[in-house]
Amino acid sequence: MTRLRPSEGVEGKAYDPVIARRLMGYLAPYRHRVVLALALMVVSSLMGLAGPYLIRLAIDRGIRAANVTLLGWVTLAFVASRLLNWAAMYGRINTMAQVGQEIIYKVRGELFNHLQGLALGFFARQEVGRLISRLISDVGVMREMITWAIVAVANDLLTLGGIVLVLLSMNARLALLTMLVLPVMGGLANLWRVRARESYRAVRRAIGAVNAELQENIAGVQVVQAFARESFNARRFAEEINRQNLEANLQAARLAALFFPSVDFIGSLAVGLVVWVGGTALLGEPLTAGELVAFVLYIEQFFNPIRDLSQRYNTFQATMAAGERIFELLDTKPEIEDAPDAVEMPPIRGEVRFEDVWFSYDGETPVLRGINLEVEAGQTVALVGPTGAGKSTIVRLVARFYDPQRGRVLVDGRDLRRVTQASLRSQMGFVLQEPFLFSGTVRENIAYGRLGADDAAIEAAARAVGAHDFIVRLPEGYETVIEEGGANLSVGQRQLLSFARALLADPRILILDEATSSVDPQTERQIQRALGRLLEGRTAFVIAHRLSTIVRADKIVVLEEGRIVEEGTHETLLALRGRYWRLYRRYAQEMGETRSNE
Repeated sequence: MTRLRPSEGVEGKAYDPVIARRLMGYLAPYRHRVVLALALMVVSSLMGLAGPYLIRLAIDRGIRAANVTLLGWVTLAFVASRLLNWAAMYGRINTMAQVGQEIIYKVRGELFNHLQGLALGFFARQEVGRLISRLISDVGVMREMITWAIVAVANDLLTLGGIVLVLLSMNARLALLTMLVLPVMGGLANLWRVRARESYRAVRRAIGAVNAELQENIAGVQVVQAFARESFNARRFAEEINRQNLEANLQAARLAALFFPSVDFIGSLAVGLVVWVGGTALLGEPLTAGELVAFVLYIEQFFNPIRDLSQRYNTFQATMAAGERIFELLDTKPEIEDAPDAVEMPPIRGEVRFEDVWFSYDGETPVLRGINLEVEAGQTVALVGPTGAGKSTIVRLVARFYDPQRGRVLVDGRDLRRVTQASLRSQMGFVLQEPFLFSGTVRENIAYGRLGADDAAIEAAARAVGAHDFIVRLPEGYETVIEEGGANLSVGQRQLLSFARALLADPRILILDEATSSVDPQTERQIQRALGRLLEGRTAFVIAHRLSTIVRADKIVVLEEGRIVEEGTHETLLALRGRYWRLYRRYAQEMGETRSNE
């Protein structure tokens, strides 16, 4: 069941120089566009600062002096400044949006490519949801930072500095007097920063819990319905998970509702102070009407950057946390890598040899213990034994999804650690217990292992495994789009497509991992008829509980607790009346077969 976890929040430093430097490294190729955006930001800020000053001129030298000509020119200048401000802001935002999108495109590509190269052991230890979150949510936070925050912070600081200089130049003592509210503003902003940080973390944790609960219940909907848990799960979701999300978001909303109006109120106090002091000339330096209006407008502008900078803190913190997770993933070294001197695997004949192979997934508990096995080219080897005996581990080592801690695995006399992974696996085929089909058409799924195959070859492969007949009965035949997970096909149909895919790829080594255990007897008979064609001339490793597959193997290897305890043909092993004999009898009873081998 889903629980809120602190790690799902935004943790870590508000600013990490190492992460910041790496993030900025992505900006380096776009430095010219960033400089352009900064230049446009300066123009925009200056045009924003020019507005109140032009209004001052319009009032004092245009309206009060009845100078219509000057008033017209000032009005035109004001409109021009607004247009230039708009153009500069458009150019700045558009430029940084393009930079942000291109960087995100690059980062997501790097993450995707990196994930494709990581070993199976990495994915066995990671939650899929968290990996997807790094590609979607964390990279999205980076985009927000690049597109908006970087230049926006510079703009806020420049605006603040410009307003202070203008106010001091207009009336230094009045400017200093109005800034008496800044300590109050600073204290309020600091309080907001701390409380908003805690609130933001709570929201992130709550959102993570909601997503996890949704994913869990959608993925397990069949079990939920089978045990009539719909009402219980709905009540639990509403009263616990979703309620916590609601309360976290309401708390964040209450903080925002308190802080931002408070900033506006303090700004109003500063405006009131200016109006009172300036209007009554308590300083002995009466202001003109234009100066007073300009002062008020500048003060109103002054508090907007302060409010924005307070919000940027959370953006920076979220970016640091997201960057840390992204770089942690990118820095993860593949457990299985090509050696510097690795060579391309030549066309495989199919001879496989295990030499005193020891293997452990966790580095402590052995799964394979001193495996010695020789498989001749073209042989079909059946691996049998209880769950956990090491059957699937053997075929994973053949495909070099893992490397043994001791010993060697050789194909055609070549140590697999001395050949490139791509050249090895391109000559191998896999049919798994749970057939995996990709989004796309039936045709595209069959051709997945041989993208250049023409329609005739695809259809021939489908016919060979007995899939053609059901394919042509589909709504669009070979162009039928397969729904997610192959939901619009039966398990048997999905498995037949997997067989067709393997046959079309024409592998030299074929691995069948419980490939017939999920199909019905009628479909299995279809597959058995196709196996002769599929296995012909290929080395095959077969993990199966179905007797019809086992008995036809050239060699049967019996495993127990990571060791080979028996090895030989079906008839030889039955004659031994040992472990295989007992397994065979049990399998026969389970399948309803009544052969007597005594």
